[in-house]
Amino acid sequence: MTNTLRNKRLAKQLLFAATALGLAPGTAVLAAPVRVTASPDGALLPVEVDAQTGKVLLVLPASDADGVSGRYLFTQAIKTGLGSAAIRIDRGMQGDTKVLAFRRLGGKVAVVFENPRYRATGDAGVAKGARASFPFSTVAMLEIVGDAPVAGPVKVDLTPFLMTDAMDLAGAIGAEAKGYKLSEKLSAVDTGSVKVFPRNIELETVQTFVADTAGRELDTLAPDGRAVSFTVHSSLVALPEPGYVPRRFDIRSGAHATQIYDYGTPLGSPMLVEYANRFRLEKTDPTAARSTVKKPIIFYIDSAAPEPLRTALADGVRWWADAFDAAGFIDAFKVETLPPGADPQDVRYNMVNWTDRQNRSWSYGGGVIDPRTGEIIKGNVVLGALRVRQDITIFEGLVGTAQNGSGGSNDPVRAALSRISQLGAHEVGHSLGFVHNFKASLQDRASVMDYPGPKVLIDNGKLDLSDAYASGIGNWDKFTVDWLYGQPAPGADPDADATAKADAAQRAGIVFGTDIDGRAADLAVPGVNMWTEGQDTPADLAHTMAVRRIALQTFGPNVLQPGEPLANLRRKFVPIWLFHRYSIDATGKLVGGVRYDYAVVGDGKPAPSPVPAQEQIAAIDAMVASLSERELTVPAALSMMLSSGTSARRDAEMAPELFLGAGSAVFDPLVAAQVAAQVTLDSLLAPARLTRLHIQHGYDPAQPGVMALLDKLRPVIGAHDHVVERRVSQTTLLAIAATSRDPATPADVGAVLDGFIKEIASGFANTQRKSDEGLWLLSMASTLSDPKRIEAEIGKQSRPRPDIPAGMPIGDTGWFDGLLSN
Repeated sequence: MTNTLRNKRLAKQLLFAATALGLAPGTAVLAAPVRVTASPDGALLPVEVDAQTGKVLLVLPASDADGVSGRYLFTQAIKTGLGSAAIRIDRGMQGDTKVLAFRRLGGKVAVVFENPRYRATGDAGVAKGARASFPFSTVAMLEIVGDAPVAGPVKVDLTPFLMTDAMDLAGAIGAEAKGYKLSEKLSAVDTGSVKVFPRNIELETVQTFVADTAGRELDTLAPDGRAVSFTVHSSLVALPEPGYVPRRFDIRSGAHATQIYDYGTPLGSPMLVEYANRFRLEKTDPTAARSTVKKPIIFYIDSAAPEPLRTALADGVRWWADAFDAAGFIDAFKVETLPPGADPQDVRYNMVNWTDRQNRSWSYGGGVIDPRTGEIIKGNVVLGALRVRQDITIFEGLVGTAQNGSGGSNDPVRAALSRISQLGAHEVGHSLGFVHNFKASLQDRASVMDYPGPKVLIDNGKLDLSDAYASGIGNWDKFTVDWLYGQPAPGADPDADATAKADAAQRAGIVFGTDIDGRAADLAVPGVNMWTEGQDTPADLAHTMAVRRIALQTFGPNVLQPGEPLANLRRKFVPIWLFHRYSIDATGKLVGGVRYDYAVVGDGKPAPSPVPAQEQIAAIDAMVASLSERELTVPAALSMMLSSGTSARRDAEMAPELFLGAGSAVFDPLVAAQVAAQVTLDSLLAPARLTRLHIQHGYDPAQPGVMALLDKLRPVIGAHDHVVERRVSQTTLLAIAATSRDPATPADVGAVLDGFIKEIASGFANTQRKSDEGLWLLSMASTLSDPKRIEAEIGKQSRPRPDIPAGMPIGDTGWFDGLLSN
């Protein structure tokens, strides 16, 4: 076949493929096993693909006075993932967005990531000085192909850049398994994947990471853990067109923000300039209070999500349309299923991706964001498939499996689908530009941006899941959409208009609290909590404990499916036994707590204030009550039921969520008691909490101090006949001793704790009891009086001590560190 005939046939194939994918005529879909020139009318850049050599050639425009042959946005995404909870390389995951410049340097062209985070407004000299003060990153040097005049367009081989590990996958793997490196000989550009559009070019590579010895996690998940391959998608995107107006960030707004340091700001003004992240949404009639838009925001649901999950996701994501409508935008937000043939990694599609992992882990939302302005180019969500199954496990543990699939009030599947609708809305909220609001549960479920705990009602002594999750968008969400996307009348200052809206929300009493105050158990602000429902008071903890008691009273084979191994009871027991863990953390924030809002000068919000003493005392009492024998004793009959054996191999999905046993399948009820006690003690005795108690008591002796808390624990650590009470007592004493030695505990606080331990040891040493209890008291007295023995016992506790099984999604490997570092 001649080249001319081959190219004609290829042109017909490309036209047919473009038509099948719903692309405009002239859009190139390159998949031919020959060298092809892709220069459709209006293409972003001319591209040549040579399938035989595996090269991708790019024709760059003539360089400007600075030697730059074009600036673009560049981002990468993961097309095929690892399926790991611990190592975040997920199908659909989007990497950071960079400003990429091609810069000609003699006979080569450098691929440079510029540094827009640091800049200066002002004259050319000021701006140039700021740019030169901070580094750029040269990530590849490209060869010029053929003869290229110094002042004209230049053709380069883009392949070496595409083969770099721009997403630092080796670093992600290295957090769990050392020694993995990108193998060039086992990696290549997928030349059949190249697509060229008017404003973006999409390309893919297969990248393989190798090590001499397979990491345990990778060896479990990959056919050969010594060679782990991924398909990595790269997008080269035209810079957004002029006309976008950045929105200045407000700490009261609930928005994400892009940070920029502007060294040209006037003296006395902050250098840090923050732009709220948002899509470019423009009314067709800017003068109208309500108007259609020039380009609606469309999110596509991944076809990988099976039914009925796909429908539940679409229903939940679609809730956002109400918020945009309330803000004056007609038909501005839409939800569709990704059409066949469309590429979910293509930057033109806002995606809700569905990904499978070995264990459950976090879902998350983000996207492609212009680092210069905060403009969102593509929204991207990754939802973990096992989250919904975990919810079903919890609901079955609470109410049994009798109503599974019935649609009834206590149908675990129905409740889990309600939750997945909420989760879809939540993660898309992140991709629209919004952060968490963990105070929403205090105001009747005011936002999908909360981490909602299920509302479990008690009706005549029975549990009721009929209202487990809210349906629809909340008042907070309507405010945030109006603040972030609302358009004032022409001529009005949009930032001033947004500030007025934030002021009005403050006056209306709408509350907001996010990760920096909500994620860790030892934080100080009451009401900023995850996975709780209600007002986060001791009364709410009491309700949660009542739900737990009812669930444990009815727990048994009824929580399993017909024919399911009885050994699976141990898996469903854990989230029920620890059902109160988040209410404990929420109640703990009242102890040494400080109430404050995210306030700005002049908005009239009150100054921070300590939680009143009576509320703190009530919280301590409620938490100490959770350490009682009543709450921590597993009935003997249930303990035996939980000892059912199995001949099956270890289930990697189930294993991380089991209590340490007493040998083989034998259940250890004392481990269960110890773990539940540790949940309370970790919150109550956190060094930061004790520090705040110490400080507040110093300011105001009427407020409880460290000693008041320790006095409340005396009944827990006294002499006890029951084995559960002794295990909890020992756990409590060692927790106090460990906290006294914790580097995070101030010396004066540690001295109070150490003195308390010595006092208890002295009392124990005087026992005259001739029993197991008496021997235990003497041994504990000896241990607590001997620094070396207590250090050894604390060390023993910190190593083989039963871990608290994961409650929140497994795989928390520092994802949120950036949110908590302020």
